[in-house]
Amino acid sequence: MTSIDDKIGLSVQPTRTPSFRRQRALVPVLLFLGMLVAVISSLGAPLIPTIAAVDHVSMSSAQWSLTVTMLVGAVATPVMGRLGDGPHRRKAILTGLAVVLVGSVLAALPLGFAWLLAGRALQGAGIGLMPLAMATVRDAVPPERARPALATLSLTSAAGVGLGYPVTGLLARYFGLHSGFWFAAIAAAATLAATTVVLPPSPKRPAHRLDLLGAVLLGLGLAGLLFAITQAERWGWTSARLLALAAVSVLLLVWWAAHELRTPHPLVDVRLVRHRAVLAADLTAVLSGVGLYLLMSLVTRFVQTPAGAGYGFGASVVVAGLVLVPFSAASMVAGRLVRLLARTIPLARLLPLGCLISLVGMVLFVLARSSLWQVFVTTGITGLGVGFIFSVMPALIVGAVPAQETGSAISFNQVVKYIGYSIGSALSAVVLQAHTTAGRTLPTDDGYGTAGVLGCAVWVVTALVAYLLLRPHPPGTRTVASAGTQQADTGPVPPQGGMTPHPTRGDR
Repeated sequence: MTSIDDKIGLSVQPTRTPSFRRQRALVPVLLFLGMLVAVISSLGAPLIPTIAAVDHVSMSSAQWSLTVTMLVGAVATPVMGRLGDGPHRRKAILTGLAVVLVGSVLAALPLGFAWLLAGRALQGAGIGLMPLAMATVRDAVPPERARPALATLSLTSAAGVGLGYPVTGLLARYFGLHSGFWFAAIAAAATLAATTVVLPPSPKRPAHRLDLLGAVLLGLGLAGLLFAITQAERWGWTSARLLALAAVSVLLLVWWAAHELRTPHPLVDVRLVRHRAVLAADLTAVLSGVGLYLLMSLVTRFVQTPAGAGYGFGASVVVAGLVLVPFSAASMVAGRLVRLLARTIPLARLLPLGCLISLVGMVLFVLARSSLWQVFVTTGITGLGVGFIFSVMPALIVGAVPAQETGSAISFNQVVKYIGYSIGSALSAVVLQAHTTAGRTLPTDDGYGTAGVLGCAVWVVTALVAYLLLRPHPPGTRTVASAGTQQADTGPVPPQGGMTPHPTRGDR
């Protein structure tokens, strides 16, 4: 019997063992790093109305303080994964943390919206640190300690949101907008110092040339497409410049995909989508990302809207952060439920089940948002569904591809998930802006209803994709594609949480 741990290399003893004290401190420091990444990646969501008011920009413009971080994260994840493949991993992690620190300071300084946006973009580089942190745990920590450490690390993306939102909201409430970013800067500096001390040397593996052209094409294509979406209401959906920008962006992404297929060491191995389960997981990742960040952006703006607008609760930024705590708690509970349900229900059916649970949450937002407790229930239900989805996706990928392709397949899944986050964040701004009458700063309540219906449609499509593309296998059984054949292989599902530990491309 071959377990998932064996497939991802956890049974292999590390080639370099740091001192005992450093090794014991390594896991807590990397867990703190993961929490930092989770906090800064979505730091802007509850602060969007405050950013718009303080920097005198529209809500749709302020929304870019969240969108740009996700956009940079989508590009940074494969780039940093490639840079950290072998002999440059330590340097890549420390450099990434330094970039996050600089970005946090830029966002914290009262230099205006443009500098805040630049700082948020630099903070997005931190999103690419998670795969490197997991690879470090796998290589430098004994297997008996690595397994629980990786499982805990995979949950920090959800726990960080629940911790970061209310903390930063509390700081912004009593010490001003920029105090939340100063908090991120202090945390980044502490993490950088601790990581410098405990991080082991990079593994001795061959380095490959970085696919710079692939990174540029991916970044330009995604940025152009997102900018076209956000400008659609202002320019007009049928305007020549909008259609031209969208067409050029799509062509750049097509060029990127063709380039990745030709280059010997691609930034992202797009060939892996030939596996049916991988294709289903990737499509589910991007669509669920859209649905998730569409709702998160709507909820945090809705609860802060003054009651005088005819809706909303006039809640503080602290309450806006607390509204998302049920999401984090439910997503962590979902990870444990998946492990229990997978014993009797095929993973292929748990994925659409998670989509349907999230659909219920979105429907509740559309039909029942007149009381604050209803919004809390909405985020909790959505968190349960998203927790199912993010727990099942890595397991499906691991069971569909050969062991040597696992890292590439999951890295690509992370990329498309952050693309979905970016699109969802941008779409929320577009829909609400379309329902904001001239001379007013707040959208009508119908705007939230329309955006919610759009979110329901996204979740319906996501559930259909997951249901139609996946073929259920007996519980606890994985189909491993290898050398053109398929064989049954039993073993436990990967650890609960949003991500599965995986090797970087250099481990293949």
